[in-house]
Amino acid sequence: MITRLAQLGSEPDPRILQLEFAMEEQLVGIVSHYFGKAEVAGITLSAELSVGDFVEFKGYTTDFSQEIASMQIDRVPVAAAEAGSDVGVKVSERVRVGDRVYKVEA
Repeated sequence: MITRLAQLGSEPDPRILQLEFAMEEQLVGIVSHYFGKAEVAGITLSAELSVGDFVEFKGYTTDFSQEIASMQIDRVPVAAAEAGSDVGVKVSERVRVGDRVYKVEA
């Protein structure tokens, strides 16, 4: 990366830097509920999701990333869940019904 910056000069083009740091995203589910007091998102999965995965929540007013620290199905902690499952995930910010959840891979 440093060599690349040296080739570009002192003012690198931000579009090039964005491309080099772009991460792949895979849609893994949609928020179906938000429990504000517990700060938990109910998510209907369309792909597999595991504890330790990094996800990004995106919506009209939502845009943040976090690591999945805990996940539950019917109030039972699980390490992973398959497509079609309804899971509860502790979130760091408010989410809204309809927000999309993407698994982020570097």
